[in-house]
This record gives sequence, structure tokens and C-alpha cells, in this order.
Amino acid sequence: MVMTNPYQQYKQNSIMNATPGQLIVMMYNGCMKFIKTAEKAIEQKDIEGANNAILRAQDIIDELMSALDRQYDVSDNLYNLYEYINRRLVEANIKKDKAILQEAYNLVVQLRDAWAEVVKVREKPGRNKGV
Repeated sequence: MVMTNPYQQYKQNSIMNATPGQLIVMMYNGCMKFIKTAEKAIEQKDIEGANNAILRAQDIIDELMSALDRQYDVSDNLYNLYEYINRRLVEANIKKDKAILQEAYNLVVQLRDAWAEVVKVREKPGRNKGV
């Protein structure tokens, strides 16, 4: 019998049982984690580690961009903001610049906080759980 890692099992269950809004917040959290990992790698002169972490953050931003329903005006605004964050991540990766990473991080934090608030309001008892 194969023993599974309890933490991995918990993470898997969290993802499988999350609402769409909670998944978006998780994606922002992941992006923030990878940006911070890249900053630490830059401090340690780990160029490959920084590159890999930034690419992971970009992957999350790309996924958020592709998930937008472009029929709404707010989606176009979010797309433009995601595109800007992505460009800054590319620039930070080329220059290995922690200040640019911090700018991207701050934008992701603001987006995450806004989505977390939406999720909190939308998922009060008695409300429809879809976002």
C-alpha cells in the first residue's frame, strides 16, 4: 500500500473543493510565493532559481489572463493589468532586479486582496457560491 503525504493530500483536497473565487485567490497566493522565491534567489546569486521562480509566476499570470471572460469591460482592464505585470516580470528576469519584482508583487497583492474580499462577501451563508 502506498502512503501519501498528508500535506499533499490536504492541498489536493483544498483545490478540489475550492470555489472558482477561492481558486483565483490561491493562484494569486502562488504567484506571490514565486515572486518572493525569486527575490531570495536573486539575493543568493542563484540565477537559475530566480529564473525558474519568475517563470512560474508568469505562468500563473498567463493562466489568469486566459481565464478572463472578455465580454465584460472589467475583464479588459484586468487583462491590461495582467499584461503589465507579465512585462514587468520579464524585465525583472532579464535584469534580475528585485525592485521590479517588488512592484509586480505589490500589484498582485492588491488584486489578491480585492478578490479575497469578493470571495468573502459572495460566500456568506445563504449566498450563491459562484463568483
